[in-house]
Amino acid sequence: VATAIRRRVLVVDDNAVNQIVVQAMLKKDGHDVVLVSDGAQAVQAVESGDFDLVLMDMQMPVMNGEEATRAIRQLGKSVRNIPIVALTANAMNEDVRRCQDAGMNHHLAKPVDRELLRHALAVWAGRRG
Repeated sequence: VATAIRRRVLVVDDNAVNQIVVQAMLKKDGHDVVLVSDGAQAVQAVESGDFDLVLMDMQMPVMNGEEATRAIRQLGKSVRNIPIVALTANAMNEDVRRCQDAGMNHHLAKPVDRELLRHALAVWAGRRG
């Protein structure tokens, strides 16, 4: 089932298999996907691109998801409020709290469930509040 609204999603993950899986889910629903493999690239992409949502891995080289989210939240007004959803294998309460403390809007556990991903997109994509 194609999603009613086509979204532009930035997927940030250093694992190529995870990138391929998430990209396939999103593209199957008609979304545009841009892939980057670390937090520093994510910050640059958000600064220069127009995204509806960021799916952010937590554990990456160069700059992890927490650091990247904090950096994005410091950017200019037009992009700093972009919805950021954590993608992580660490789904304990303290991990979720760390994601929220860093400025993330939502949390999805890996392996990513397609219905939960769709729900996160429906709830968060397009919110610039």
